Amino acid sequence: MKLSTSERAVSLPLVLALTSISFFMVSLDALVVVTALPAIHRSVGGSIATLEWAVNAYALTFAAGIIPCAALGDRLGRRRVYVAGLSLFTVASALCAVAPNSGLLIAFRAAQGLGAAAVTPLALTIIAATFPPERRGTIVGIFGGIAGLAVAGGPLVGGVVVQGLDWHWIFWINVPIGVVAVAGSALFLPAGRGPATRLDLPAVPLVAGGTALIAWALVRVGDSGWGDVRGIAALIAGVALLAGFVLRERTTAEPMLPLRLFRVRAFSAANLAAFCMSGAIFSAAFLTAQYFQLGLGYSPLATGLRLLPWTATPMVVAPLAGALADRMGTRPLLVTGLLLQAGGLAWVASMAAAGSSGYGRFVAPLIIAGVGVSMAIPTAPTAVLSAVGPADVGRASGVSNTMQRFGAAFGIALVTAVFAANGHLGSVASFTAGYRPAMFVSAGISLLGAAAAIAIGRRAAAVATSHPQGLEDVRATETQHVAAS
Repeated sequence: MKLSTSERAVSLPLVLALTSISFFMVSLDALVVVTALPAIHRSVGGSIATLEWAVNAYALTFAAGIIPCAALGDRLGRRRVYVAGLSLFTVASALCAVAPNSGLLIAFRAAQGLGAAAVTPLALTIIAATFPPERRGTIVGIFGGIAGLAVAGGPLVGGVVVQGLDWHWIFWINVPIGVVAVAGSALFLPAGRGPATRLDLPAVPLVAGGTALIAWALVRVGDSGWGDVRGIAALIAGVALLAGFVLRERTTAEPMLPLRLFRVRAFSAANLAAFCMSGAIFSAAFLTAQYFQLGLGYSPLATGLRLLPWTATPMVVAPLAGALADRMGTRPLLVTGLLLQAGGLAWVASMAAAGSSGYGRFVAPLIIAGVGVSMAIPTAPTAVLSAVGPADVGRASGVSNTMQRFGAAFGIALVTAVFAANGHLGSVASFTAGYRPAMFVSAGISLLGAAAAIAIGRRAAAVATSHPQGLEDVRATETQHVAAS
């Protein structure tokens, strides 16, 4: 892409610093809240479903907004939409901090997710358009490291803030950083545009509303049973909205999720594997951060530290797995990784018992689960992007990122429903009674992902052989996608 005079004049280190800070902040918020959930519960009340929506409201709007926000950036100006999203995220963070009840907290978390949906893809697009091609891989690799740091640091930062200050500060801390980032971005980021594409805005409420209703219905029937009329009605309405979404995507000229790509077996299988990978890790983190506090009695900070054998592993193993994928192919690493994660999570579930104490028995299974997901994180997007031709790499990346976000929301909703059917927050024994079967479900989600990954086949080799230049596009977009994930 040829840069304008104004774009050549920008400070490249400043552009990298501004986008990196914002990207880290929105990535951190996906998991920073998990160690604060017991404190939030004590403050605003509610059930396990309330805690679930404090996480899922963010995940759902994030997922539904990624592709539309990227398209809006191309049409209206990337800096303009990026700054608007960052401003929304900052304001919503302040509103989360002062939310007087769970309902408003959930609403403001949804607004945060929508802001994050603008920041994430556009930060990477701005970087890719600003830096010369020979430096782009290195710079986007930095974003991958930032994403890994956010995953590892989310529960730990949440624990430090909650224990040292108060749960409100996990949101307040975003405000001064966001204000500085908004002002700096408005002044110093380049104002680029992309090809004006048609916006499929009617598809957004269909997919977001359908997914949200199904997630709510799962929790409702898990708590009240399948005889609950409101739960069944919500489930039917959610399925109807998703059916409407599929119908629209089949008929519209420029769909949000191109359904033709799903006719490729490897693409569908890789996306299902990535969906399950995200669902397993987010649902397990949601449950385990609470179990360590409510079941084992650890403080928020101690909980964050004790999750590091699991959450910090991708920072070490993921780069090695990415290099191995080039030699071995994606299927062996993805299948093995998801199987290891399933085994580790099932082991954690089997070790949980009411009234038991001691953290040592969890270290080995957490490391196994961490190594497993570390193998899957870089290879899942590689498998998705390698399943399509070079002309569809950009669309495939957006689809995969969206599917992973929806996978996180679905996983949390499903395990919450299982937890509500078997336990509650009232005591250690009742929490453990719900935690064990719910964690086995998290392991089962990962196992399903491994089964899906078997169907990927050897499409990557075919694409690499027949499209050598396309392979370079795949690798560049793959690196961006791993960073965004």
